[in-house]
Amino acid sequence: MNSLGPGSEVDGFLLGELLHAGSMATIYRLTGPDGPLPLIIKIPRLGPGERAVNVIAFEVCRMVLGALAQGPHYPTLVAFGDVETTPYLVMEYVEGVRLNDWVGRAPIGPEEIARLGSALALALHDLHRQDVVHLDLKPTNVLYRTHGEAVLIDFGLAHHSHYPDLLAEEIRSPVGNWVYMAPEQALGVRCDPRSDLFAFGAILYQLSTGRLPFGNPTTIARLRQRLHRDPVPPRALVAGVPAWLQEIILRCLEVDARDRYASAAEVAFDLANHAQVAITDRGLRERRAGWGRRIRRWARAKRFEPAPCPPPSTRIGPAPIVLVAISPAQADDTLFEALRDAARRLIVADDLCRIACVTAVPLAAALSGERYEDTATGRHIKHLVNLRRWAKPLQLPEERLTYHVLESEKPAGALIDYARMNDVDQILIGAARSASTRLFPGVSAQVVAEAPCTVTVVRPRPD
Repeated sequence: MNSLGPGSEVDGFLLGELLHAGSMATIYRLTGPDGPLPLIIKIPRLGPGERAVNVIAFEVCRMVLGALAQGPHYPTLVAFGDVETTPYLVMEYVEGVRLNDWVGRAPIGPEEIARLGSALALALHDLHRQDVVHLDLKPTNVLYRTHGEAVLIDFGLAHHSHYPDLLAEEIRSPVGNWVYMAPEQALGVRCDPRSDLFAFGAILYQLSTGRLPFGNPTTIARLRQRLHRDPVPPRALVAGVPAWLQEIILRCLEVDARDRYASAAEVAFDLANHAQVAITDRGLRERRAGWGRRIRRWARAKRFEPAPCPPPSTRIGPAPIVLVAISPAQADDTLFEALRDAARRLIVADDLCRIACVTAVPLAAALSGERYEDTATGRHIKHLVNLRRWAKPLQLPEERLTYHVLESEKPAGALIDYARMNDVDQILIGAARSASTRLFPGVSAQVVAEAPCTVTVVRPRPD
């Protein structure tokens, strides 16, 4: 897929102009006999040197866009290719101007900021009311249509409350753009719509001052400084910033999500009706907190507990999670069938349970060779294919099946950590005597001894 270019064909779609080449995916305009079509195709970056997270982000984007109702604030998903064969997403081509164009001219006037911000807040509200959090809000991911409506793009890092969070379940480091990332997101919380409001506040700050509220952190330690360090008030940098705009910005940038706006709709209202904004100390502030207050904040930050995520608009009770550990070694069909039989019994017993198919492989740094399957993305896809083939006979709907390839030199520890972090209710794992588990001797014994949940060790019935 990385050798594609204008003029190439993917599943009958003819690639036209290259629009964007990012770190995770490449985007082309599609073309037809009479010229460009109102469609684009997004192709994940795979192959040598590419990260396995690219595969996960592709799956997340497909799942989230496919779940959204058709609307003006995000592109419509038209078609997609399966990650097992030819992964791609065909979407509506949005004609518009990126918010990044205004950032390049910052600082800009408060009335213009209010217009742009109100439209963006309404787009966020449309997303949030469908129980989706974007989690990668930044100026390059916002477009404005001709009539002024804001459009959110790039949902590869998003969270949908009604679907499994593949990124949270597999990746422990903060995922997203650190410049705009909310404090709770830096701590691993991915389910709070108010995280998007923090990023929104950082964008308004940038439009108002031409500067970033927390700089450009390059380490997790610097990223976490926003748990206790407040930004320089915009009015201290640009005298023309009105108190109402600073009030809105700093309220969005509060460390604790409970102190921010409760919804994007409220922010949109304040921006559209700024004469009615109640000015507090935030709006009148002219300097950052003094050293004494900073030290107290630093001490509190060590005990900081993020606010609970608001409940989704449609309540769905927590579904039990069953982890099925599949060895990455050569397939043992009799053991695989025994694991399927055990999973079927649990599915019959609880028709809401979710099956998480998990395998553990060595770290990507240990890969060598030039074959595609020896790359991080190639290996990840190969094991995803194996997991899907194992699960296909279960005939479960997509929302009740997830697939995870964990990278670790300690497979038992990786399985135990996954079970602990994701509140797994039960683990199904092959018996140690099985041929397919000899690659990692002792894994099942360690999982039985240390897992935080029920563990069922499965072995095939004797002939």
